[in-house]
Amino acid sequence: MHGPGAGSSGWLLVALCAATGAYCLLRMRSGVEEQRRTAGGEALMGFGMAAMAVPAAVLAPPRWAWAVYAAVFGAAALRALWAARSGTHHLHHLVGAFAMVYMAAMTARGTHAGIPVLTGVLLLYFTAYVLWTGTRLVPVAAGGPAGGPARGPTGGPGAPGWGDRLELARACRLSMGIGMLAMLLTL
Repeated sequence: MHGPGAGSSGWLLVALCAATGAYCLLRMRSGVEEQRRTAGGEALMGFGMAAMAVPAAVLAPPRWAWAVYAAVFGAAALRALWAARSGTHHLHHLVGAFAMVYMAAMTARGTHAGIPVLTGVLLLYFTAYVLWTGTRLVPVAAGGPAGGPARGPTGGPGAPGWGDRLELARACRLSMGIGMLAMLLTL
């Protein structure tokens, strides 16, 4: 984030998060409504992470900008909390949005020393998430997870559309998890 050591690594984080956000925007063209909604939330997270990771030597936003980040991601956390009643997979979005609010609040206060226990819990969560997501990217037997033929977005035979490819969505989530870890390490 805007710590003193953010140089070329900060720009790499900006590029990773912005590229992930852009891909998530493209995933919003999916034919599956739930995937579109999820991709929209992930695009917001990717672009928000990219904006927050811009090195302070290039752009030091005014203090009020951090309150705007906190408000935007607070609203995203409320939306994820509301969506979590239909499925637990939304809880990850809730934790991610909460982490963004937390980092924005710490930066707005002018301190990069967050609450050590909370920072530690978030670091543990995102480390476990990155490891878990990474293992899910390991290829399985040819023909898909069940060994059967590939299915298209409508359930029929054929290759899924590029916006509906599960492995690309997982890679997107993995890169955002890695980015979140990098940002939390700067607190």
